Amino acid sequence: MSNLDCNCPIAGALAIFGDRWSLIILRDLLFHNKKHFHEFSESPEKISSNILTDRLRSLEADGLLQSNIDEKNNRRKIYQPTQKAQDLAPSLQALAVWGEKHSSLS
Repeated sequence: MSNLDCNCPIAGALAIFGDRWSLIILRDLLFHNKKHFHEFSESPEKISSNILTDRLRSLEADGLLQSNIDEKNNRRKIYQPTQKAQDLAPSLQALAVWGEKHSSLS
């Protein structure tokens, strides 16, 4: 049985964006206004380029971001959040508050 077969909305959501790297990319996209591949790769978590490429493609395929060619440099893409991703912002903010309160990193 897959996560989507169990009719659990949390499992369904995690099937779309539930890995660490996807959430970090969404964080950077929504809260840090990052738009280019190199900006995501410069995040302190140091995502590798092959994983970053894979996650950007997956997030785009799942409708959480869209990409367009950068008019200033046609060899680069600009990534933008879709409404579907913007709808995640309150949940990501709540997760950040929870992490600040309960993480051993704080």
